Amino acid sequence: MSKTLGIGVIGCGNISAAYMRLAPLFTGIEMRACADLNADAAKTRAEEYGLRAETIDGLLAADDIDIVVNLTVPNAHFAVSKQVLEAGKHVYSEKPFVLSLQEGLDLKAIADARGLRVGSAPDTFMGGAHQLARHLVDAGAVGRIASGTCFVQSPGMEMWHPNPDFFFQPGGGPILDLGPYYISNLVQLLGPVARVTALSSSASEYRTITSQPRNGEKIKVETPTTIHAVMQFVSGAQVTYCASWDVWEHGHSNMELYGTTGTLHVPDPNFFGGEVRMTEKSAFVNPSVEWDHPFSKANDAGRANYRCAGLADMAQAILEGRPHRCSNDFALHVVDVMTAILHSGDTKTLVELSSTCDRPEALTPDAATALLA
Repeated sequence: MSKTLGIGVIGCGNISAAYMRLAPLFTGIEMRACADLNADAAKTRAEEYGLRAETIDGLLAADDIDIVVNLTVPNAHFAVSKQVLEAGKHVYSEKPFVLSLQEGLDLKAIADARGLRVGSAPDTFMGGAHQLARHLVDAGAVGRIASGTCFVQSPGMEMWHPNPDFFFQPGGGPILDLGPYYISNLVQLLGPVARVTALSSSASEYRTITSQPRNGEKIKVETPTTIHAVMQFVSGAQVTYCASWDVWEHGHSNMELYGTTGTLHVPDPNFFGGEVRMTEKSAFVNPSVEWDHPFSKANDAGRANYRCAGLADMAQAILEGRPHRCSNDFALHVVDVMTAILHSGDTKTLVELSSTCDRPEALTPDAATALLA
C-alpha cells in the first residue's frame, strides 16, 4: 500500500467544501474524486477543487480510491456506508454515522469481515483546546471529575441554512446534529457512559424558514427540539446536558467539569480551538503546562479549523496498523448515548447503555504535528 491513500467523497453539499479545502493540510491523504446523486453538484465541486467528478458506482469501483468520505444526509449514512464497505473500501462518515446501535453493529460486522475501517466525525475533540483539557483531566489538575454541565442552545437552523428540513426530521434535532460534538468530547475526557435520563419537548409544531432561497416556507417539526438530559458515566461522574433550538439567548458556558479540587471550563467542542480555563478551588489559575498544540492555531478566518484530522489519523492508522481515534466503537457508543437520551425523553425512563468503548488515545502536540503535511 502506498504512503498516501486516495480519498473520494460521496455527497457534495455544503460540508463537502470544508473537507476538500482542508484535506491538503494533512499527510497521507489525497482528495481525488467526488460523486453525488446530483451530477451537477459533483461537477461543480470537482471543478472548484481540481478533483475528478464520478458517478457513485464509478467512484466505488475506482482503483485509486482507498477511503470514501460519506457526506450524505444523516438518514442515508447507513445505506451509503454499507455500500462503500461492500465495495471493499474504508469509509469515514460525517456525524452521526448511523441512527441506531444496530446499524452501527451491522457496519462493524461487515468491516471486520472484510478487514476494513469505519471512522466518523466529529474530530473536533482532537483540537488543541480539547486535548489540553484531556491532559489536565488525566493529570488530575482539578482532582477527580465528579460532575459537569453542557449547554448548546440557539434559535435553530432555519435562519441560515438554505435547506434546513432535515434538521427537524428524525435523524436531526439538536441531539443527533450537535450532540456528537459534545458527547464525543465528554467520552474522550471522562470515558464511556453507563446510563442516561432525559425529558424532551418541542416549542413549535412548525418552523418558518427565513433564509434564502426558501424564505417564508414552513417545516413540520418531527423530532424534539429541546432536550434536558443527565448522563452518568462509568467513572461515576454525572453531567447535565441541555440541547435546544428553542432558545434565543442564554448565559451558560458550553462545557464545565467540576472536580474535587477545582473546575475546568472547556470551550465549545463544535470547534478545535478556544480558551481552556481552570480554577484551584474557586480561584482561577493558569494551567501549569506548556501547550503548543498545532490544532490550536488559527488557520481559517481567524479560527482553528482542522477538519479532516480524524480522516488523516484513520489513514495513518491504516498504514501503521494501529487503532484510529474516530473509530467505529467510539462513534457507535456516542450514537448509543444520543439515541438513549431520545428514548428516555420519549418514554420518561432511565436507560442503561448496552455499548461501551475505550477512550481514544490522547493526541499530543507531537502526534498532531505528525498528521500535518
